[in-house]
Amino acid sequence: MVNYDDKRSFYRMMLNSDVTVTIIDDEANSMVTATCRDLSATGIAIEMPHPIEINTNVRVSVDSAGNAVQPLDVRGKVVRVTEEGPECFLVGINIAEID
Repeated sequence: MVNYDDKRSFYRMMLNSDVTVTIIDDEANSMVTATCRDLSATGIAIEMPHPIEINTNVRVSVDSAGNAVQPLDVRGKVVRVTEEGPECFLVGINIAEID
């Protein structure tokens, strides 16, 4: 394990980008707009106005800011939900697959 300050194996990129979250476990595949706070090789943290249940399978899509960078589309599972304030939840997602 690499010895970073927060004891993580991968660096986190701090972002403030809009993302689309699709709840795969929902029969309707509900889509919600959220804000990506940070991203690493194994996880993504998003801020949204309501919680998602732990162990829910989701797809998160991050649009590209330009033609030079491809959009990011990942599938993963919700592993953490923290209420940060009224209508503000931080949702941690473990990335299982990158498309």
